Amino acid sequence: GSASANPWTRARIARHGLLALTKEEAVYFTRATDQDGTPLKEACTYRVSGTAMPALWWSVTLYDGDSRLPPNTDDALSYDLTEAAAEGSAEAWAFTVSTDQPDDGGWVSSRAAGDFDLTLRLYKPSPALLADPEATLPAPRIERVSCGGQGS
Repeated sequence: GSASANPWTRARIARHGLLALTKEEAVYFTRATDQDGTPLKEACTYRVSGTAMPALWWSVTLYDGDSRLPPNTDDALSYDLTEAAAEGSAEAWAFTVSTDQPDDGGWVSSRAAGDFDLTLRLYKPSPALLADPEATLPAPRIERVSCGGQGS
């Protein structure tokens, strides 16, 4: 979203199809591994958790290995501040990533995702986050619960 973006940045944005907002409007963080550094896979179940984000609004969305929304009809490919607040607290939140919807709590469907990644979007991020993301962002945890019917 910046006129000063170099050609490599512009090419990546064009290739992956992200809407290029300015950093004052939105920042994105993408992760393709769990807390142990193991790639995220459709066959596994994960618990994603975090605390309040330094932004006006945030969301976590699942993308398949081709950087697209998985072709499923579960209507559960993203989790956001609105859902966290509805479940009791946006200060400490958690949801499950799996092929099947859990009995309770938030859910993001990984059905038909294969290897995937999770993208955290922060809308209207705080000035502190823009100045020093590593020191300011309370990065969400991605913990593998089970894999292929086996416990972690």
